Amino acid sequence: MARNDAGRRLFARPCTFVVAATSLEGLPDPGVPEVAFAGRSNCGKSSLINALTGRRSLARTSRTPGRTRSINVFSLDGRMNLVDLPGYGYAAAGKADIAGWTRAVDDYLALRPVLRRVCLLLDVRRGITDRDRATFDSLDTAGVSWQAVLTKSDKVKGAGLDGVVAEVAEELQRRPAAVPGILITSARKGRGIDDLRSAVAAIVS
Repeated sequence: MARNDAGRRLFARPCTFVVAATSLEGLPDPGVPEVAFAGRSNCGKSSLINALTGRRSLARTSRTPGRTRSINVFSLDGRMNLVDLPGYGYAAAGKADIAGWTRAVDDYLALRPVLRRVCLLLDVRRGITDRDRATFDSLDTAGVSWQAVLTKSDKVKGAGLDGVVAEVAEELQRRPAAVPGILITSARKGRGIDDLRSAVAAIVS
């Protein structure tokens, strides 16, 4: 309960948009810890950030894959930054645009000194894809701490959800940079939001 209280207190603070950057040079000076949200296109990154902060439209959401095309930074009362990264995989955009934001994300994950944790979002309807595993590899190689977060859990229930959880748990055992444990969330239903808030709050406490 105390951990959940800390998370609620942190995310009750004002959260404001800072910048949409297309390269490392466009990011704010590295002064506060950052937690980034990564995953395939349309896995629910923006929706989850909105649910965490209790704001419906802080991060722009869309049903069209590839809507987030820049590194979007949000300040949580000056104590930390939440970072919404462009998704990987299919996107309704040109090859040059996709290549550009992919480079920016790769640079951010490998070189951003204040990055404390990556929340790696996995859509429960899809399980782990080859592109997800490539991202796991990159984070492990860079030594960037990451947390597996299952999204859209309201879309799959029972044995289907249990199967995805088991698949992810098995994968995590082979991943040196992965944080133990899996967070199961639904931005629409509010499932797991307090647990994720607590996990983020523990990083900056």
